[in-house]
Amino acid sequence: MSAAPRPGARVRGSATGRPIMALLDLLGRRWALRVIWELRGEPLTFRDLQAACDGMSSSVLNQRLGELREARIAERAGEGFQLTDEGRRLLAAFEPLEAWAKRWARGP
Repeated sequence: MSAAPRPGARVRGSATGRPIMALLDLLGRRWALRVIWELRGEPLTFRDLQAACDGMSSSVLNQRLGELREARIAERAGEGFQLTDEGRRLLAAFEPLEAWAKRWARGP
């Protein structure tokens, strides 16, 4: 299993590991954004999260959860998983991007 990208360490697209590049590397991994999105509500068990993510493979889900936990974005919650406070702040940071995407979708 690959380690989560870390600021200050070499990541995809950046030899310097600038924090934004480390974050974009992490979020650019297959299913990472979907996992974060599905964890926006109440904690989910592994199986519930897998079902919410259209039945992604258990190995990929396990890898993404490991990376998100290592990055302190997600955490275990009883028998399931949830976003950490930092993960919720990240989700809130998506709001301006969502507003931009809606304007973009409407076109010129």
